[in-house]
Amino acid sequence: MKLRNSTWPSNARRENALVSPKRSEGASVLILVLWISIGLVSIALYFAHSMTFELRASDNRATGFAAEQAIEGAARYVGYVLSNLATNGAVPNPAQFACEAVPVGDAYFWIIGRDPSGTPSAEPYFGLVDEASKLNLNRAGTNALSYLPNMTPDFAGAIVDWRSTNSTGAYALNYAQFGYAEKNSPFETVDELRLVYGATIDLLAGEDINRNGVLDTNEKDLNGNSTLDPGLFEYVTVYSRQPNTHSDGTMLTNVTQYAELRALLQSNFSTSRANQIMSLVTNRLGIVGSGAGRTINIKSLLQLYLASRMTSAEFAQIAYGITDTTNLYTYGLLNINTASAPVMTALFMGLGVDQSTAQGAAQTLVTYRQQNPNNLNAISWIVDALGNTSPVVQTLANANRDYITTESFQFTADIAAVGPFGRGYRRVKFIFDISEGTPKIIYRQDLSRLGWALGEKARATWVAKETQ
Repeated sequence: MKLRNSTWPSNARRENALVSPKRSEGASVLILVLWISIGLVSIALYFAHSMTFELRASDNRATGFAAEQAIEGAARYVGYVLSNLATNGAVPNPAQFACEAVPVGDAYFWIIGRDPSGTPSAEPYFGLVDEASKLNLNRAGTNALSYLPNMTPDFAGAIVDWRSTNSTGAYALNYAQFGYAEKNSPFETVDELRLVYGATIDLLAGEDINRNGVLDTNEKDLNGNSTLDPGLFEYVTVYSRQPNTHSDGTMLTNVTQYAELRALLQSNFSTSRANQIMSLVTNRLGIVGSGAGRTINIKSLLQLYLASRMTSAEFAQIAYGITDTTNLYTYGLLNINTASAPVMTALFMGLGVDQSTAQGAAQTLVTYRQQNPNNLNAISWIVDALGNTSPVVQTLANANRDYITTESFQFTADIAAVGPFGRGYRRVKFIFDISEGTPKIIYRQDLSRLGWALGEKARATWVAKETQ
């Protein structure tokens, strides 16, 4: 018994020695399999996650492409609108065409405009922007530029210096410190202002960082007046050009030519009325020369209207067929049918009208055209609104050239679009020119980088709703 008892532990140890290695190997294999499984699952999850991002990226590319195509379609649509509604220099009324949330397949586009009334709003106004409603950078003098909102006299001088062909003028500046030379030739785009000495984003864009005409919630109200204070971009252009030809290419009647003016009046009025008008004009303005080549000392079409004592309706009959120059085009005329009060004020003050009178006249004109939308067919309506003794009327009439018009031939179509499900936001600004008859795009600029410009109402309606 003692012998047997003494050998039992030894047998147990031998048995355990034989069993333990097998159990250890099994556990190791299990752990290895688990690690491999975890690795495979991790790889699967990684690729699944990557494919999710790729799917989202592909979806974003697809919706962005749809938005881009909607913009291209919108540009063609604007060309059609201008061909049919912008005849004889007329500015298309936004009520006459679609310009807000217009569907193109599963995408939508908007045409971001400006309210001609100047009424402050929290939401963007939709429609085309008349380029002739702004001061022309290549035509406006230093004085007029100086009186624009958010402008400084130094920067106005720098603008004139930039475009001037005289590099040694009163405002000559040294651009060598910036690594480039001043242009000394006309502006080609408004964005060229960024190169002018003294330009800052506050000066050019003001509070309207995304340049949509409203103070958005993400934009700072720098002066705390709860109203948008835009920069210089809002008030200037380089594209205002008016043809002095009919649609068939023939020249308009040159009213400085005695024979041409008489023939025009006789074809539109009775002989007695034409003779009466000619007598008033020649007696008041004077004649130069004799015979068939006689000319009349007419400085501006508004001066002709005042001297002729025609009624506003009579002048409207001939207004779209006359000119006082032999040039094919007249540049930089301001359309008083669409210009904002600040722009008109700057023009009037630039011509020497005092600030109070200029501001009052500008606001009167804005109010008049809102109340009399059907009486804006010729520049003669400015006399109906202000009176023929108004300092503004007299200053414009006796200026050395024409400054105002009621016709426009260049328009901005600031088009923003979203693709399916309110995604893929894109924005492109086009400038159309119809001064040669057929609408053509003369400038294109991608503004998508400026961010959302359609306002909170459109975001809530077309983005939040579509992404639920």
